Amino acid sequence: MDRDALADFLTRHRDAVRPSDVGLSPGPRRRTPGLRREEVAQLAAMSTDYYTRLEQRRGPQPSTQMLGSLARALRLTPDERDYLYRVAGHPAPDRAAVTDYVAPGLQRVLDRLVDTPALVLNALGETLLQNDAARALFGDAGGLTGMERSGIYRWFVHPEQERWRYPEGDQDRQSRAQVASLRVAYGSLGADSRAGDMVRELTRRSAEFARLWDAHEVSRRFEDHKVLIHPEIGPIEVDCQALLTEDESQVLLVLTAPPRTEAESKLRLLTVLGTQAFAGEPT
Repeated sequence: MDRDALADFLTRHRDAVRPSDVGLSPGPRRRTPGLRREEVAQLAAMSTDYYTRLEQRRGPQPSTQMLGSLARALRLTPDERDYLYRVAGHPAPDRAAVTDYVAPGLQRVLDRLVDTPALVLNALGETLLQNDAARALFGDAGGLTGMERSGIYRWFVHPEQERWRYPEGDQDRQSRAQVASLRVAYGSLGADSRAGDMVRELTRRSAEFARLWDAHEVSRRFEDHKVLIHPEIGPIEVDCQALLTEDESQVLLVLTAPPRTEAESKLRLLTVLGTQAFAGEPT
């Protein structure tokens, strides 16, 4: 671990990020155009004291999870992220593997989407980022761990908790789409990857998954138009726009509705309700 290089790198990149780049208000009495230490700590979900010690060359060696959070908070490019890992004494992540690192381009777009649901997914269907409207519509995925982080996994293991968001007539199509998407990840990452582990666990736990997996459908496509059900607002017709990274390892999903429609009004209401009214399941 090169403490000097790590501290200098963090300081330089903190100074280079503007509050508006990460969806923060500049506020009054800001001495420098960059971020404050406490703002980086907040964005990276760590204590201000922990982050401060890293910049002061006296902190412990950060874990790879901490480094991934810092890379997202500082909007680092893949090359910058790899450098951060190396000066912190860790090997750079395998760029072909499934990680929590979010492509900066996708993150910049999501930061600007405040009035319509938007979220970033990886190849395993794990939610890496979501705005407040997406949390209100789908629930907050931030506290999930292990395979439970994957919407694909939850769809088959906890159908009573996941499927009510879709009309009953659309659930079979959604099941096929989930399996076909996981087949893409399995083909790209291999049988010894996290995708392979998930396939084996789902095959063991869900007869429906096993049957659909045997069909060998391969597709990473998101339905252009769908109906989603909110426990307070009810059905919402949305158009789904998907923005994929160049290697198709991550996708930004943006849900919109035509102007001056009932669906658009419902989406606006989501931003008002936030997650306060989200109960997790219909009552």
